[in-house]
Amino acid sequence: MINETMKNYGQNRSVIRDLFEFGLQKKAEIGEENVYDFSLGNPNVASPRAVNETIIELLNTRDDMYLHGYTSAQGDAKCRQAIVDDLNKRFDTSFKKENIYVTCGAAASLKIVLTALHAPCDEVIAFTPYFPEYKVFAETTGARLVEVPSDMDSFQIDFAKLEPAITPRTKAVIVNSPNNPSGVVYTEETIQRLATLLSAKEQEFGHAIYLITDEPYRELVYDGIKVPFVTKYYRDTIVCYSYSKSLALPGERLGYILVPGEITDSSDIYAAVCGAGRALGYVCAPSLMQHVIERCTGMVSDIEEYREKRDLLFNALTEYGFTCIHPDGAFYLFVKSPEPDANAFSLKAREYNLLLVPADSFGTPGFVRIAYCVSTDMIKRSLPAFKKLAESYK
Repeated sequence: MINETMKNYGQNRSVIRDLFEFGLQKKAEIGEENVYDFSLGNPNVASPRAVNETIIELLNTRDDMYLHGYTSAQGDAKCRQAIVDDLNKRFDTSFKKENIYVTCGAAASLKIVLTALHAPCDEVIAFTPYFPEYKVFAETTGARLVEVPSDMDSFQIDFAKLEPAITPRTKAVIVNSPNNPSGVVYTEETIQRLATLLSAKEQEFGHAIYLITDEPYRELVYDGIKVPFVTKYYRDTIVCYSYSKSLALPGERLGYILVPGEITDSSDIYAAVCGAGRALGYVCAPSLMQHVIERCTGMVSDIEEYREKRDLLFNALTEYGFTCIHPDGAFYLFVKSPEPDANAFSLKAREYNLLLVPADSFGTPGFVRIAYCVSTDMIKRSLPAFKKLAESYK
């Protein structure tokens, strides 16, 4: 006998990954230049120059044990100190390195936190659209993921739908801003209302409700928009972060969990995070990258280059007649399908060699996600195909 749940996850893979694999096959058949692959959030914009320079310097000046040996299970002390120094400087906080647990990216951060917090029959709330793996991460802890639809005009939180969804079984709420897949940034008003509501529910139910912030896109925002740093608004906030997007290092798998000292049962939560990391086999994130982050945390790839890609694609698709949600952050364009079935629309797009991700698995049927973190040249070459796709629906 085997674990049937795990077999099911393996046989029903992420639609994003499946589309990416289809793209690789298609490129082999007709040539890479003829396939317009917008499936995967794989940043095309270069890492800050200092990242590669730091890697080269470390390789040339430090011994192998330092570069490739184990660090402390929760992360190298200097790396954790550098992270909190950067946070404290930018957000006027007073975190300590003992509040940080270094992870293999935001996915590991989320899985560790959910494992640390949840017992069977607990509930965790996520707002649609949400990253599909939230459901996998929650369900494999024994918890139940409760989907709360966002306001379909603004894609901010719909509080009329949220409040009745919070029950005595609610252990946590996940927010992702800037959002994958919509690119929407929660306003300060939204975060303040959420904090007020959750504080009231904590009082009503007599237990903590943790707000888990999934923040791999925190720095990727445009036009001077500010992303509220949620620990400043709600006490029981746990932060999950990744450097995959801000430093364009998705393959290096490095992030962290921030467990602020002021949250309810902070020392127990941090111990549970350490225990969950141990149980899941996530101790000691890649040591070389920890040493790089020690010197490069707080840096960001070229935001202006992302903005130019956004404007190019958004303006063109809007001109062609598509309805697009204007992204204020991240690097995704959320587009309403011109037919009710977004899967059918995605298949139709393939006829024009456009690989677009249907958003049913994000909890929002009728939309597709377009990852514009690709080369500007590919975006330009894809526009005639998008125009033909739009005309096919007229």
